Amino acid sequence: MGKKKNKSPDNTIALNRIARHDYFIEDEIEVGMVLEGWEVKSLRAGNLQLRETYVMLKNGELWLIGAHISPLSSASSHVAPNPTRTRKLLAHRNEIDRLVGMVERKGYTLVALSAYWIRGRAKLKIGIAKGKKAHDKRASIKDRDWKRDQARILKPS
Repeated sequence: MGKKKNKSPDNTIALNRIARHDYFIEDEIEVGMVLEGWEVKSLRAGNLQLRETYVMLKNGELWLIGAHISPLSSASSHVAPNPTRTRKLLAHRNEIDRLVGMVERKGYTLVALSAYWIRGRAKLKIGIAKGKKAHDKRASIKDRDWKRDQARILKPS
């Protein structure tokens, strides 16, 4: 029988490391992205920045705002690329309805966590998140440093 392959690190386009520092991630959802041709070529080259990106619900649809896709210098000359345009995200209706409930009633935020390729299609991982306070961030840093020190101490010589 065939084995299932896990995502390998080479299919990752971009990560948003700041999101895990600034938010408590409650749940994650995988969605597709509606892209133009030049954007797909740029994503293949790894030209995506998710640092100041968030997801907005508008009229029952998901929209990616603030993602920066740098156009390639070899892109078509008849296209005027807009690197920070708002991009539509694709998800199942029941997922969108659940997100609407979480965001509007419970006060969660939707944050882009990572972008990657699955079978030639660009996917985006969205996190349902609550914001961290300054003392929560300090506690996270302290825990991370302790785990690093602990690994260093327990490492066999």
